[in-house]
Amino acid sequence: MNKKSIKLLKIIIPLALGVGLVWYSLSKISINTLFQYFKNAHYGWILLALFLGFLSHISRAYRWKFMLEPLGFNPKLPNSIMAVFIAYLTNYGIPRSGEVVRAAVFANYEDVPFEKGFGTIVAERIADLLVMLIIILITLFLQYEFIKDLLLSNFNPTTLILGIIGLIILSGFFFAVISKAKSGLAFKIKTFIKGIIEGALSIFKMKKKWAFIGHTLFIWGMYLLMFYATTFAFPELNNIPFSAILIGFIAAGFSIAATNAGVGSYPEAIVLAFMLFNIAEEPSRAFGWIMWSAQTVLIIVFGALSFLLLPVYNREK
Repeated sequence: MNKKSIKLLKIIIPLALGVGLVWYSLSKISINTLFQYFKNAHYGWILLALFLGFLSHISRAYRWKFMLEPLGFNPKLPNSIMAVFIAYLTNYGIPRSGEVVRAAVFANYEDVPFEKGFGTIVAERIADLLVMLIIILITLFLQYEFIKDLLLSNFNPTTLILGIIGLIILSGFFFAVISKAKSGLAFKIKTFIKGIIEGALSIFKMKKKWAFIGHTLFIWGMYLLMFYATTFAFPELNNIPFSAILIGFIAAGFSIAATNAGVGSYPEAIVLAFMLFNIAEEPSRAFGWIMWSAQTVLIIVFGALSFLLLPVYNREK
């Protein structure tokens, strides 16, 4: 299979999966019922959630400056903000294309070489990945008994122990193979892991590392609060345990990578997470759709405005 076919499949498969999940999700809840949830939702909470999400995007745009300053660039904040929103918007069309578009915007309007701009974005993603892993570890720590009981109730203890031992052996074998690799897929994986480690360590070498770390924590704090605030828009979810919020947030976060900006996969991931806590399926699915729709409207509005205003703001170039 040639590279052109592979690139085409990377576009078609997430899109097809998203369409299939939308069909599946809407087959589980009638349009009229979903409309009633949209109609009866408390939009004050949703507006608060959108404001928190907006703050996270502004913080992300400002955080980028800390990555570019050591390279000798001092970009204008409005350009950084518009580049971030344009990147989010393009992800709805082609998954994971936003990073490329964001670097291209700065190459055009801030004279930042594409490869340098793209490199800083990759380092940012590494920082975000580390925070996501920290959230997962905190959730595992706080919900140790719940997760343990969940695993024991669904798996035979002997099978579970053997599975863990097998996973450890496979992991050891995996890392032994890639550590010695000098070509092929294993070498690419080795290079990727090495890049993650180097990117994470580079954060501590920048001049304003604590400001960068502070903004990173703020961004993810706003994401989590945005998710939490939206639950108050539904009376059925007002007493939801915070552990369900954490697990739902993690599931929703991973779902975004599965399809174009989480279309279809986002509400279904939340349903699966909330069902672990015996939360009714119908309000969970409605929550997922309203949460995703609110974020999508935010990105479409500010992304479209950014597309229009970016050349106007930089008309001298």
